[in-house]
Amino acid sequence: MKLSGVELRRVRMPLVAPFRTSFGTQSERELLLVRAVTPAGEGWGECVAMEAPLYSSEYNDAAEHVLRTHLIPALLAAEDVTAYKVTPLLAKFKGHRMAKGALEMAVLDAELRAHERSFAAELGSTRDSVACGVSVGIMDSIPQLLDVVGGYLDEGYVRIKLKIEPGWDVEPVRQVRERFGDDVLLQVDANTAYTLGDAPLLSRLDPFGLLLIEQPLEEEDVLGHAELAKRIRTPICLDESIVSAKAAADAIKLGACQIVNIKPGRVGGYLEARRVHDVCAAHGVAVWCGGMIETGLGRAANVALASLPGFTLPGDTSASGRFYRTDITEPFVLDAGHLPVPTGPGLGVTPIPGLLDEVTTEKTWIGS
Repeated sequence: MKLSGVELRRVRMPLVAPFRTSFGTQSERELLLVRAVTPAGEGWGECVAMEAPLYSSEYNDAAEHVLRTHLIPALLAAEDVTAYKVTPLLAKFKGHRMAKGALEMAVLDAELRAHERSFAAELGSTRDSVACGVSVGIMDSIPQLLDVVGGYLDEGYVRIKLKIEPGWDVEPVRQVRERFGDDVLLQVDANTAYTLGDAPLLSRLDPFGLLLIEQPLEEEDVLGHAELAKRIRTPICLDESIVSAKAAADAIKLGACQIVNIKPGRVGGYLEARRVHDVCAAHGVAVWCGGMIETGLGRAANVALASLPGFTLPGDTSASGRFYRTDITEPFVLDAGHLPVPTGPGLGVTPIPGLLDEVTTEKTWIGS
């Protein structure tokens, strides 16, 4: 198909409560949405970069710039664009996986809508709902943490992930275990906050029977993770380090992880995310779907991805209400700890115009 043009739309959405991790606190989510327009219709993508380069080197202003000046013009110049051609067409531009992933997502959505085919069917879904976990940020106090965790368990979430950092790790985990018992699926996420020298401290988490510890060391320190895996019993899961299917294969071969968190934006899109899934499945490594505080657009695509057979652990595919009082699509609502996999064409959801306009701060059209 020929791409007619692309709209870039900046939105700003307040969170229901501040969300604190080891790299900062968010009270609102600034997002960059991508609308790809073709003669056959349109499709939506969502860039998961943050306002500042804290989680990764990518951030919204840079993503918008590279999309506007390099990536979108390259697709507009192509005579034939399909989702599977996006990566080859953009290969000469180094990095910027989140920006590329958002553009590929929009093209894939438009293509699938034109063919009346869903994201889930295209990716290889094997179930009609997915089990949902929830990510719990760093709190001001342990009593506050216990109240929040209890609330999420009451809502039906089947797995709890605690954000940790030096000084907020062993004791919060201990008290959550003591309050809610060993049957609760519990894991922790460090977002690169530790070093290999912290191995003795991290080994103190071993008695709590955690599903995993996510990305304890720096993104580039794959060998350090392999060494840490020899020193602690808690399974190591890599997040920031996994930027492609090749990176996943290398990490697995080195023994740096027993589990992989797949975030489509981080690896350059949903097609590469499926390749990461396939590599991990071939090596018997469990995967789960991470979250980046997406709107209903990204959440729909994540839920579709999480319905693939290798996603054997509950992901961060929480309900819309976990972060937003009002989403820009029809909300995803938890049902017995699960979310339904959208079955409509493309993403299966679209932005509600009035709600989208309320949170839009800027629009840019790039046409052929």
